[in-house]
Amino acid sequence: MTAPITVTDETFDEQVLQSDIPVLVDFWADWCGPCKMIAPVLDQIAAEFDGKITIAKLDYDANPVTPGKYSVLGLPTLLLYKGGEVVEQVTGAKPKRALLKVIEPHL
Repeated sequence: MTAPITVTDETFDEQVLQSDIPVLVDFWADWCGPCKMIAPVLDQIAAEFDGKITIAKLDYDANPVTPGKYSVLGLPTLLLYKGGEVVEQVTGAKPKRALLKVIEPHL
């Protein structure tokens, strides 16, 4: 079973922008209740779509550069990157079904 990976400002370009497969980045923070609600859903998606998509988590407070670069203001924000570009954005905790509707066309 594949779990979400952790990315930082330093590893973002290599692990997200240069990835051969789509990467869904979860911008989260410890103090964010909805971020905690969505985490188990992202764990499930990471396991079910292993090899087709990477789920990455970026701590908003510890990594200020990347959220600023992509204008991430509310948490949780999920950005789907494909070929180094943002192709989808989801803000707020959403059910698995709603996330899959956004993700699956890009797999």
